[in-house]
Amino acid sequence: MQINKYYLAAITAFVIWGFFSLALKPIHHYPSLDILFYRVFLSVLLISAINLVIRRHVLLKDWKTVMSKSKSERNKIIKVNVGGGLLLTANWFIFIYVMNHISVKAASFAYLVCPILTTVLAFFMLKERLSKYQWIAVGISVLGCVLLSFNSFADIFYSLIVALTYALYLISQRTNTEIDKFVALNIQLLTAGILLLPFYPKFSGPVPTESLFYICLVFIVILFTIIPLFLNLFALKGINSSTVGVMLYINPILNFLIAIFYYKENVSEVQMISYSLILISIVVFNEKLIFNRKLKKQTVSE
Repeated sequence: MQINKYYLAAITAFVIWGFFSLALKPIHHYPSLDILFYRVFLSVLLISAINLVIRRHVLLKDWKTVMSKSKSERNKIIKVNVGGGLLLTANWFIFIYVMNHISVKAASFAYLVCPILTTVLAFFMLKERLSKYQWIAVGISVLGCVLLSFNSFADIFYSLIVALTYALYLISQRTNTEIDKFVALNIQLLTAGILLLPFYPKFSGPVPTESLFYICLVFIVILFTIIPLFLNLFALKGINSSTVGVMLYINPILNFLIAIFYYKENVSEVQMISYSLILISIVVFNEKLIFNRKLKKQTVSE
């Protein structure tokens, strides 16, 4: 079986996010909250300009579609998109709080817990069915995460809060099918921007003057925010939330490899075993896709 465009979109999104540190590391001396403010505000301006100028016909079409719905259906569309923006904002806010005030380990661990949480929540909330092998993959993931949590069990609570907000975001967007995905992303980022705007005067630092900040910010906004979030939403049109959730493991695995080979960070044997188990869980979770591809080859050769 050929990997379809929805799988490809999910894989591409998380591969892109796996290299996020390359754009973030050069401006690590700036406050995390400042980076968040400028990331969201510039994203809102850019995506709104694209929709209003280049994709205005799509915007008008979606407006007519929404207005043609019943009041209850319109409210549902508004709730799922504004709710998505609220969950994204909560996820980003809590992630920064955990990273700055709890530990970097707890923040990183959150995105290892998130795929497991997404899979389990999707099973109960969306009634997404999982095969025997997919449940085995979940078990392997749990084992890998448990190994990483040794000696830092207190961090799990904070990690779960971060993971829960993104897991709920993925699940909520599975039902977001009424409007164009780029328009939906615009609404969600606009919601995030409106929520963050009142906090900017009090909590932001001096306006950055270094050109490096703005160069990195452009990469962060276009390459590491708008493109992967759009691909994420697009992928949810064709594959279920649990599958997209498991694909999320690509992100921390790439972060782990970059930390070893690019930043030359020390890695323990437990970490190597844990990340290897997580990689195996991705393969096992998608065994049906891999098996069908092999089966096709065998049929052709016969």
